[in-house]
Amino acid sequence: MFGKLGDLSNLMKNAGKIQDMMKETQEKLAKIEVTGESGAGAVKITFNAQNYAKSVLIDDDILKEDKTILFELITAAINDGAQKIEREKEKMMGDSGMLGNILSDEAK
Repeated sequence: MFGKLGDLSNLMKNAGKIQDMMKETQEKLAKIEVTGESGAGAVKITFNAQNYAKSVLIDDDILKEDKTILFELITAAINDGAQKIEREKEKMMGDSGMLGNILSDEAK
């Protein structure tokens, strides 16, 4: 019973550290950009790690195609970008250790 209270106590003691780490992580995420691509690079959409599209490039040849093909390529590029963003976020969380490092330091 008291073990859980101890964990909560450690968490409360480290609230400032946690906030600082979260702020630092958000700042790093804001600087990350990825480009989702499809159609062998015919459609490219650049996103930041906060899931905002920053630019869209579509090859002129693709614009001559049927709308359905264009829509499929745009969707594929968006999905590719979303997967890349997730990988970057996972990598960043794994590299920083986030909460695990703080809580394990207190346990020592």
